[in-house]
Amino acid sequence: MNHRYEKLTVWQKSMDLVEVIYCVTQKFPLNEQYGLSAQMRRCAVSIPSNIAEGSRRNSNKDFHHFVTMAFGSGAELETQLHISRRLHYIEEVDFQNTIRQITEVMKMINKFRSGLK
Repeated sequence: MNHRYEKLTVWQKSMDLVEVIYCVTQKFPLNEQYGLSAQMRRCAVSIPSNIAEGSRRNSNKDFHHFVTMAFGSGAELETQLHISRRLHYIEEVDFQNTIRQITEVMKMINKFRSGLK
């Protein structure tokens, strides 16, 4: 199988999302360095990582499983972004831009996942 994950637009967009999450969480309070900030970064990193890992598996079924895990990480990240908004850790403009980017990646993952069945 061995898809070239680096050429997948969904992987590229999820890598862009990682950068955005790192920038946004850098502005969080220092006491969140090992809390919400770290959790959001792990979830963001998990998205392209699962796509990459799945692409190296031997079947579309395995790939589908890892892309589904990436989708789950995106849902977690989305929720954590809402939490950070409720706690006033993120400015509204940053929230809106980031949620828009997460939504785009999630739609892409969902469409890509459907094609693997």
